[in-house]
Amino acid sequence: MRTRLASFAALLLAVVLLATATGPAQAAGYRYWSFWDLTGVAWTYATQGPASAHPGDGSVEGFRFAVSADSKDATQPRTAPSFEAVCGTTPTKDDTKRVALVIDFGTPQDAAPGETPPAPRTACAQVAPDATTADALAAVAKPLRYNSAALLCAIGGYPRTGCGEQVDGPAASAPPAKQDTPGSGPSVGLLTGAAAVLALGGAAVWQARRRRRGD
Repeated sequence: MRTRLASFAALLLAVVLLATATGPAQAAGYRYWSFWDLTGVAWTYATQGPASAHPGDGSVEGFRFAVSADSKDATQPRTAPSFEAVCGTTPTKDDTKRVALVIDFGTPQDAAPGETPPAPRTACAQVAPDATTADALAAVAKPLRYNSAALLCAIGGYPRTGCGEQVDGPAASAPPAKQDTPGSGPSVGLLTGAAAVLALGGAAVWQARRRRRGD
């Protein structure tokens, strides 16, 4: 009897652990414009914002709209053209610099509901020597939109609304009546149920031992 009850308790514990592992869906990330520098032939995530960066003449800067969890997970622009490929036909001028810009509006999967991303584009911005990347972007991709915290929300008017909003995973597209906070782990109800199951299993084992001792 003890062996059968112990096996039953182990099975209950396995069911609880499986339910915990497959709990509420976590947030997939945030929908936003990420900013990149082209180093050689590879994109690297920019260490400062476009309003603070002062690219040199001949730089290639990139922007990508996508859903990403954080900077380590951010999605790069899908092309990495050379400076010559973008600005080679733009003649130099005194007291200016040329900055190549790659603007990737992302995929339909990353777009907000009702939005259709434009095709990716490149542009050569010819700006003052002390201009920031934001200045270069404003010279070739208006209208830009920023929020009150100076976060870049839209390039070329895309997207029309929204700014860095949180996006749920596919399994969370139809949330239950009472939804847990994303990233908070298993719900209180699930943990309470798990405790109850384990308590019942323990009680059954205890009762079996009492019968064997003749208590």
